Amino acid sequence: MDALPETETPAIRIDGRRLVIDAAEPPAAWQERVWGELLRLEAVRRRLLPEVTTPDVPALSQEDRQVIEQMLESVVYMPDPDALACERYYAAHSARFRQGQRVWLRHILFGVTPGVPVQALARRAEQALLELMAPDVPAGHFDALARSLSNCPSGAQGGDLGWIGPQDCAPELARHLFGQEAGLADGLQPRLVHSRFGLHIMDVLGQCPGEVPSLDQVRERIRRELGLQAHANALRRYLQTLTDTTRVEGLDLDGVIAPARS
Repeated sequence: MDALPETETPAIRIDGRRLVIDAAEPPAAWQERVWGELLRLEAVRRRLLPEVTTPDVPALSQEDRQVIEQMLESVVYMPDPDALACERYYAAHSARFRQGQRVWLRHILFGVTPGVPVQALARRAEQALLELMAPDVPAGHFDALARSLSNCPSGAQGGDLGWIGPQDCAPELARHLFGQEAGLADGLQPRLVHSRFGLHIMDVLGQCPGEVPSLDQVRERIRRELGLQAHANALRRYLQTLTDTTRVEGLDLDGVIAPARS
């Protein structure tokens, strides 16, 4: 099912009961409430909560939520990751735990703001990148373009951001700078990098790779991550069994992530 327009409020019914929703809420909030009702009905079937006779889906009280939480603890099995599972995860994802990574970066930001023609902006950014990639480009051309074109305050310093870590930049830039398994090449990056702020021409002037901690140093973190993954998968499977036995009308739950535990 496609995402619902903001102005459209669906008529959602669960086993014939109407779910009263606020049109101002995002569809994700409606989905969360459907999950809550499916769990409440299961608790009723297990005689953990009393039946209700209202024509509308009742709101969950704090006591209801506690009963449902206790029910989930008894029916959703969460295995404790063993040592071998932790070792395999570390071997496959050790780069994720790297600490102290930094790059010395300068960039030119072509900011995407309301009213800016994005295609024209992209063409100008591509043109500037081609200029900088030319074999005979003057030594100070990056600095000059940053000062004249960049929408980032760093443009006044020729685009120089200094040494930055993954926590110092937008997630999209962090993935490009620090999330590449094969490592990042120094120098001018050969393509534009997109972020929530716009289009970036990026020049890596230096790198500090940091260090990967030992398995013993991150073992507990890995156990927690694997445990949360296992619980989410088990909860998703359990909720799917509830959707197979309960009639939900007006909202498609296929592909929706199961709600997180509080």
